[in-house]
Amino acid sequence: MLSRALSLVIGYVCGCFLTAELVARKYAGKGAAELGETGNPGMANIMAALGFVPGILTLLGDILKCVAAMVAARLLFPGTGRIIMMYAGLGCTLGHDFPFWRRFRGGKGVATSSAVIVVYWFIWGLLANLAGMLVTFATRYLCIAGPVIPLFYMLFMFLKGDLEAGILSAVLSALALLCHLPSVFGIFKGSTSQTDVLGAIAKKLKKKK
Repeated sequence: MLSRALSLVIGYVCGCFLTAELVARKYAGKGAAELGETGNPGMANIMAALGFVPGILTLLGDILKCVAAMVAARLLFPGTGRIIMMYAGLGCTLGHDFPFWRRFRGGKGVATSSAVIVVYWFIWGLLANLAGMLVTFATRYLCIAGPVIPLFYMLFMFLKGDLEAGILSAVLSALALLCHLPSVFGIFKGSTSQTDVLGAIAKKLKKKK
């Protein structure tokens, strides 16, 4: 249990590094909280405010910090098995969502939670991300993808008999739902806007032609 707790701490420390802050300072000379409509330190807000490249850099940084935490936990506690990586990944998502230095107001953890499940079990992680993407395409609500991706993964893990990984996936899904709750409530109130991802991609392809 100590190794699991320490892995959560390692992940949390890594997660508290918000790539969006670094990118925002580099490209805009101000913090992520001052950018976009939401001030969210995540890829979507940075990309909307600063463009494609800053958004991708934010995404890559968030994925890399999660991978780094998971690899560090695996190397430090080799006798615990691969499950230790999920604890580090969960800790990283907690740090990203609730960084202490930002008064516990961080991102929404979609990139980090998606990275966790892919690194832990590559094929099932990809399938879960694909399922979440398809749901987003169908509903056009980006806020649904965050909770849905780890939820699908939870089902996969339970079906495979990996109970502990399934429980941790459920926690990731609950965290994502908590962070997206205002937007989810906004769907019923009509205040959350839809995003036609496929339509946006089609428009970009037409412009290139």
